[in-house]
Amino acid sequence: MHKRQAQDHYVGKSAEATAAMAALPPHQRIVEVAREMFCRDGIHATGIDRILAAANASKMTLYSRFGSKDTLVREVLLQEGGEWRTAFFAAVTAGGTDAPSRLRAVVPALAQWFGGGRFYGCAFMNAVAEHSKEENWLRELAAAHHKEILAFLGDLAAQAGYPDPPILARQILLLMDGAIAAMMVSGDPAVLTIAERNLAAILSAAHT
Repeated sequence: MHKRQAQDHYVGKSAEATAAMAALPPHQRIVEVAREMFCRDGIHATGIDRILAAANASKMTLYSRFGSKDTLVREVLLQEGGEWRTAFFAAVTAGGTDAPSRLRAVVPALAQWFGGGRFYGCAFMNAVAEHSKEENWLRELAAAHHKEILAFLGDLAAQAGYPDPPILARQILLLMDGAIAAMMVSGDPAVLTIAERNLAAILSAAHT
């Protein structure tokens, strides 16, 4: 079997994960396989036939359930974004006992993701970068993803007593996006050290 085909067989999962994948309905297998391939290899680089072969699903299932590749991309991004936010918010919340310490836990929460074995950068930034800038639906999905992160960070900033929570939330999100992009490009752990120092400076300045 060709190396890429071997990697694509249920996306290289363990025997237990492969069995769990096989037990899913075909349309769910398509989404799970597409999530891994789109994030890992890119949307344009991933053809429908590769997804269907790895998911052991038919074109009839794909087009009757999703209608087009764009609709599948939308579903993948919605699921990927939802699961990412759940995991990130949980990691931040677990990183401290109060709002100030949880804000400081933002970079350690990113570090967990970076080192967790499935880091391909931000799925939304990658998707927007791959497509024509006139495809506004992707920008709208990315904006909705950011809006939920901003609401979470803004709520923590308000609880912590910062004078302008929405601005602080935007500063932290900008730092996060920069750290994600830098880590994806360089893979250098020093990105985290610099991000942690920058976060400390942002939080300190926000009190003045």
